[in-house]
Amino acid sequence: MKKLTLLLIEDDEIERLKFKRVCDKNNFNLSVLEAKNGEQALNILQEANNLPDVILLDLNMPKMNGIEFLNILKSDSNIKFIPIVIVSSSNNFKDIKCCYEIGVAGYLIKPLHYKEYTDRIVSFLNYWSVNELPTSFI
Repeated sequence: MKKLTLLLIEDDEIERLKFKRVCDKNNFNLSVLEAKNGEQALNILQEANNLPDVILLDLNMPKMNGIEFLNILKSDSNIKFIPIVIVSSSNNFKDIKCCYEIGVAGYLIKPLHYKEYTDRIVSFLNYWSVNELPTSFI
């Protein structure tokens, strides 16, 4: 599998650590950039020499929420093609529908149990590790 570069946008440090733990325990070949909110993520994307292959985005964050970030990213022709997958505790139909209308590539609801979380993240990483990504051609 190819090496993925991910941008994880998550304000909760425990969630960021949990994601890294799953990646490490399952020996995924990836590089993870981290942002605590949408503003920080936009700065990373503007300064990046290499854009991430995939963005993992939480919806409920301070300063700029996930929906605001999505709208800004999708209006920028230089980065709008990067696949974005929502990882959120919200199972609200309006949130899910809104995210797909804006153009996300997927929506994962954070499960309560660690085993189920691990299974979802492993499935996610397996899929994106073999998928052809637009950033691979830049």
